[in-house]
Amino acid sequence: QTLESPFAHGELGLGARFRLAHTLRHHRYDKAYVLPNSFKSALSPFLARIPERIGYIGELRFGLLTDARRLDKSKFPRMVERFAQLAGARNAGLAQPLPTPRLVVRDAERSALISGLGLDTRRPVCLCPGAEYGPAKRWPVDYFSDLAIRLAAQDRAVWIMGSAREMQLGETIQAASGKAVNLCGKTTLDEATVLLSAAEMVVANDSGLMHVAAALDRPMIALYGSSSPDFTPPLSANARIVRLGVPCSPCFERVCPLQHFDCMMKLKPDRVLDEIERFSAP
Repeated sequence: QTLESPFAHGELGLGARFRLAHTLRHHRYDKAYVLPNSFKSALSPFLARIPERIGYIGELRFGLLTDARRLDKSKFPRMVERFAQLAGARNAGLAQPLPTPRLVVRDAERSALISGLGLDTRRPVCLCPGAEYGPAKRWPVDYFSDLAIRLAAQDRAVWIMGSAREMQLGETIQAASGKAVNLCGKTTLDEATVLLSAAEMVVANDSGLMHVAAALDRPMIALYGSSSPDFTPPLSANARIVRLGVPCSPCFERVCPLQHFDCMMKLKPDRVLDEIERFSAP
């Protein structure tokens, strides 16, 4: 079962956390793995009285966790390894390599959704311009717009994917290109997953949809600026990471602290289009 989180990054939302705790208590869970290191993320499982609450030490939350572990960042450099280690016994090792996540979509489900939405299916490219964490992880919307124009000129269908929070980004890209279809906020996450499975190519920031596309093993250009592919890489051999590696990157900030945003501003659409074309080369 999946319970959708109602919280944006950094949001306290005490009332919503109490309501989430009430829902969790109703389901009578035995264990909670608290993945983020914040105090607030551990609050709902604590209030729900879940007997075992496992997570890493962070933000003075010893009383909220029953199994608070110290993280050895040098031993587990990638986020996926850190989370996977929580599933084992305290101080246990981690079998390597970790299995890569895989999502499978049925052909009938994909065909029905595409037909129902009336989408053009000529060599479809999915653009994912959002990143919930903050604007420092987002390739400029003008660059996405430029890319959409060029892809449409190659007789490719362009689908813009994202949540309702990316609606304005999608509208900007659609208006600039004239042909791209803005699906931001118009699909559920399940439906977005189905559509991503049909893409001939995906271009995405370091975001949730990037990891969904990786799990679908779609050909993908993964754009990195303020974050690091060493920490949160797309777990797919079919993904190509594109980044500039400027001296101040990765900073892991939500907004560029130096205000120049060089890590993304200097990553031009020409570079991304070249990478797309290399995928298509024999």
